[in-house]
Amino acid sequence: MEAQLGRRPRAVREVAYRCPCGLPAVVETSPRLEDGTPFPTLYYLTCSRLNSKLGGLEADGRMREMTERLAEDPDLAAAYRRAHESYLAERDAIEPLGTDVSAGGMPSRVKCLHVCVAHSLAAGRGVNPFGDEALDEVGEWWKPGPCA
Repeated sequence: MEAQLGRRPRAVREVAYRCPCGLPAVVETSPRLEDGTPFPTLYYLTCSRLNSKLGGLEADGRMREMTERLAEDPDLAAAYRRAHESYLAERDAIEPLGTDVSAGGMPSRVKCLHVCVAHSLAAGRGVNPFGDEALDEVGEWWKPGPCA
């Protein structure tokens, strides 16, 4: 993970998803850092190649487009709200932070595709609609081999 991130990872509880190449791709983190600081990002993407591909989607304006669709599609908005509620329930089962803030802008906007994708990979398809969508768009990121 250090090679993937270029730094030592913080508050890691376990590997939540392994890339088909065998390396960790998503880690589950503690709701608080070692010093007690709240850390609401439960699932953290470690794969540098996937991070880069998602950065490209973000640069292309995908998050703005997704957020606009939330206002236009009540079924999509409901699915994204369920993703938010799932995220909170999973995090609160470890340690409640006393907040309804999850991560990545959920449930009202898409602020970070990395969070959505990490959630989709850790929880499985069908939980986070925007994570699933971004994964479909980036395709088989692992094909060239390990990222680190």
